[in-house]
Amino acid sequence: MTARIFKPARTAMSSGTANTQEWVLEFERAEARTIDPLMGWTSSGDTQTQVRLTFDTLEEAQAYAARHGIMAVVRLPQTRKPNIRPGGYGDNFATHRKEVWTH
Repeated sequence: MTARIFKPARTAMSSGTANTQEWVLEFERAEARTIDPLMGWTSSGDTQTQVRLTFDTLEEAQAYAARHGIMAVVRLPQTRKPNIRPGGYGDNFATHRKEVWTH
């Protein structure tokens, strides 16, 4: 039983960092998915892929995997610098603006 430990990336639809601060332990697939010939639904007998555990730190996730005998692969996140710029979106509506704001 193998698993991967990672920090989830932010969604493509948002520039926020919600749900990206915790570490996640997910199990990898043990068998391929199959398509039901009658209904066309995708199914699998592997129930471990439904398990998704979250931890506050990487050390907690690794300790959990070691304690339960789970071979885990750690994927470190790619860091990016914060996008903090002076005069962001809220500055468009500030009362101290010198020029008129238009689209």
